[in-house]
Amino acid sequence: MIYLEQNAEIYNNDIRAMLQAFFDNEKVMLTKEGTRLSLKVEYTSDSDVETQVEGGGYVTYHLQDEEGYYASKTVVVDYQNKKLARNPLKAALYRMLSDYTGKELPWGSMTGVRPTKVATECLENGKKEEEIRHLYTDTYLTIPQKADICIEVAKREQELFKDFSYDEEYCIYIGIPFCPSRCLYCSFTSYPIAQYAHKVEDYLRALYKEMEFVAAADVYKNKRLVAIYIGGGTPSALTAEQLRALITQLQTVFDMQYVREFCVECGRPDSITMDKLRVLKELGVERISINPQTMSDETLHLIGRAHTVEQTRIAFIMAREAGFDNINMDMIVGLPGEDIKDVHHTLSEIRSMKPDSLTVHSLAIKRAANLNIEMERYQGLIKGSTNEMLLAVDSCARELTMVPYYLYRQKNIPGKLENVGYAVEGKECVYNILIMEEKLDILGMGAGSSSKFIFRKENRIERVENVKNVDEYINRIDEMIERKRKMFATI
Repeated sequence: MIYLEQNAEIYNNDIRAMLQAFFDNEKVMLTKEGTRLSLKVEYTSDSDVETQVEGGGYVTYHLQDEEGYYASKTVVVDYQNKKLARNPLKAALYRMLSDYTGKELPWGSMTGVRPTKVATECLENGKKEEEIRHLYTDTYLTIPQKADICIEVAKREQELFKDFSYDEEYCIYIGIPFCPSRCLYCSFTSYPIAQYAHKVEDYLRALYKEMEFVAAADVYKNKRLVAIYIGGGTPSALTAEQLRALITQLQTVFDMQYVREFCVECGRPDSITMDKLRVLKELGVERISINPQTMSDETLHLIGRAHTVEQTRIAFIMAREAGFDNINMDMIVGLPGEDIKDVHHTLSEIRSMKPDSLTVHSLAIKRAANLNIEMERYQGLIKGSTNEMLLAVDSCARELTMVPYYLYRQKNIPGKLENVGYAVEGKECVYNILIMEEKLDILGMGAGSSSKFIFRKENRIERVENVKNVDEYINRIDEMIERKRKMFATI
């Protein structure tokens, strides 16, 4: 545990993020008892000391461990000017922690979930690639490869969205909170379909009611629906007849003429049948995702995915036979018990199947996941993802003529590494970018879904959440609708 003491909390989130990047799974405490390392942060204003910095002031970091190590670093800066002071202060803390631990982090002092935002804003302001690259490596202390991939992703996003009119368009997300079983790392809204099969029809009726309300909302009558994503859970946990009813209802209540992308998650191979695939294809679904996560039967069993590697192969072949030419595969690096050899094995299997896109996730240990709840049981098996693993995925993706098109980070990834989506040109998932880059409204329907409303002129985002529990969603559907009604009245 790490003791953090500050006489102000101006940069509290940044400091905590940096500590947790260097010390995975360590708790940051406000009391010193039981801690092995302490960081004291002192903010001193110009009323206390003369400086040559406009606005005055300096910040001093004091680092000390229980074995007697002590270090101190002072940054002369107008710390109340966050726009100017934030990066120098983060860089100084990064260097201090790097010297202490002997670690160099691929993302340097960069915190936050959207590292590509810097490159995007620079390109929009007309800056050259070399200038942007130096900004990443010199100001944020990233390794050159991270700078390069951020620039590449930002350029691809610009190309993909050049014809979008954000104020006139929106997309929808529909949540199907059922799965064959719950994976060890999962924190999403997900209920075992075998135990909840008798509630599916009631759930769908509630969902249809919410869909009808959203589709009829006056505020969106003059906007174009451009992207649809049905996720979960595992939507393909539904029967073929239920999938047909769901998509038919969707096409009945929403105007589909401007839809550019229609995606359905078929993440679990053990939920996929030819009948379901044919229904999806017949009703206009263009992109599906078949997610092995790993091609090791031993790991699949350990993480609670009740399918085999062979079922993944069979599901992929069926999807091709059903006519799908835009199939994504997800994999996770850093799974319990796996190392770089296991990653190379999974990549060799994926390479042989030749999907149209590949999404790599660095294992995130989320608070609500069983992996976190039962951490003592799995602690010795978790080695975490490494940049070497991500570079191996990058190499495989490029062999398959894929390029990176979206990238983000999560708070609970050890080492603060990233998730990256790669795709063959023309096979990118626009929705994936939209949900991260927050470019236009996303209307979420179903248990556990979240709606994002983008107020571009005011530079703010509002969210409306649905309850996660299936029974609560069914019983409180009118309340879910009322939440949206109140938001719609403000647009």
